[in-house]
Amino acid sequence: MSLQEWLEGYCEDVINDEVVSCQKHKWACQRFLNDIKKQNKKSFPYKFDEERAFKFLKWMTYFKHRKGVLAGKPIDPHPIQIFIFSNIYGWIHKETGYRRFRKAYWGVGRKNAKSQSLAMVGTYEAFAMNEPSAEIYCAATKTDQSKIVWEEAEWLVRNCEHLKEKYKISYGRINHLKSGSYIKALSKEDRKTGDGLNPHCGIIDEYHAHETTEIYDIIGSGMGARKQPLIIIITTAGYELSKPCYSIEYKYVSQILDPNNPIENEEYFVMVNELDKDDDVKDEAVWEKANPIAASYEEGLSYLRGELKAALDAPEKMRTFLTKNMNKWVEIREGGYMDMDKWSRCGADVLPDLEGKECYVGIDLSSKIDLTSVSFIFPIENKFIILSHSFMPEDTLERKMRTDKVPYDLWVKEGWITITDGEVVDYQYIQEYVKEIAEQEGWVILEIDYDPYNATQFAQIMEEDGYTPVEIRQGVKTLGEPTKCFRENVYSQNVAHNKNPVLTWAMGNAVVRQDHNDNIMLDKKKSTDRIDPAVAVINAYTRARLVEDHSSVYDGRGILSI
Repeated sequence: MSLQEWLEGYCEDVINDEVVSCQKHKWACQRFLNDIKKQNKKSFPYKFDEERAFKFLKWMTYFKHRKGVLAGKPIDPHPIQIFIFSNIYGWIHKETGYRRFRKAYWGVGRKNAKSQSLAMVGTYEAFAMNEPSAEIYCAATKTDQSKIVWEEAEWLVRNCEHLKEKYKISYGRINHLKSGSYIKALSKEDRKTGDGLNPHCGIIDEYHAHETTEIYDIIGSGMGARKQPLIIIITTAGYELSKPCYSIEYKYVSQILDPNNPIENEEYFVMVNELDKDDDVKDEAVWEKANPIAASYEEGLSYLRGELKAALDAPEKMRTFLTKNMNKWVEIREGGYMDMDKWSRCGADVLPDLEGKECYVGIDLSSKIDLTSVSFIFPIENKFIILSHSFMPEDTLERKMRTDKVPYDLWVKEGWITITDGEVVDYQYIQEYVKEIAEQEGWVILEIDYDPYNATQFAQIMEEDGYTPVEIRQGVKTLGEPTKCFRENVYSQNVAHNKNPVLTWAMGNAVVRQDHNDNIMLDKKKSTDRIDPAVAVINAYTRARLVEDHSSVYDGRGILSI
């Protein structure tokens, strides 16, 4: 069987679900099959060269595994590696003979030979491409990260019988003596500006961690003089959706693969191994979608089972399991409290009529010059309806918009925030708001649950007005269980909110502090953006969760009767 026949058979197996694979994996295989059919057409300038593809696959077998259960044994390319690198190295331009794919992207879970694959690309580009004085850079924002692939390449070279006396390692370079080519780590921390660089190959590991496109741009901008340069990215997913790996690259490569999208890039190879949208992360049958290598042998599966158990036992670890092991993009900050996808699912366009219903009022007065928030929680048959409102001093609005980089002015126009006169929030506004909104809507306020910091006088006045103030001490002992329990109710969709963008923003900002017993509470010091509305919710929930029986606005199916 020829390599092309094997590849065609592999693609058919993927598309027909003989190989466990995600939608984007199927699209990548269909793209290959389509291109094989087009290569005989004059309008298609590329052809598949088996000999060129096989040359790289043969190169892989010269090396040995460095780590794991196969340490010391020769590398035998896995089917996913055969498919990916046969594409990258097998497709060439019909007229020039130069490589077709000048960019490549592989999104895949942890422990799927990412660094090993990149190291073999680096050594091949330096030692076997016959490119004079080729500069190969293992690029990252941090020095330690850039050295991971470089050190893997160094180990592979030192332990390769075929490369004896063909290299020299010195001054942080792996030098190929015959061609003058070298492999070097490159990072932003090294204060490299890109001046004088002439990269032949740029290797970018874990691109999801890059704050900007700076390193990517440095590599790409220096390749103009090379005949057939290559930028290759291999990365897991991440949790910062504003970073360029997700906001630019992942979205773009997804469009390239999507057969229903008109965007094409014939010089960009793409493979994405990830869970599909509706897959259950606890279902081992789908793990191979994101882990084509790790889930193909028992030790790898055992590792994934251990990571899942840790994530289920401590929800703070779920973000890592989803992004690193299941290659799912999720919007959860480091130490982040809330999975924002699950929070969004609790949003309702219309909430039930709450007239006559009892509620708990959570207050977070915070600093008088910042955002101050009040939240209302209506516990109804083990469900919790959440409403929130915030206040900000008029004189600080413009400044806070610049520093916080959020549209406070829009939220004011939409009615989510009330602007108060002067430079500080007059707490009388909040007192009056609570009384007026309760009277207007017919709500029955059971308690005013408040953080005692800055709130003693406020609590006294509310008590004089006939309300019951309850001090919520701000410590793990008081808040630990309620903070966990509220999140569990969100994940179980036992919470409903009216899509308040200020509260949603705060929930996304919230970071937790965790003690040695895995107790957690929201941490204002660790949260780089404001979390006051979220804190107010937890204050109210601390008391509301104790309610056992309330009249229902839900029907017998557990759905809001709206």
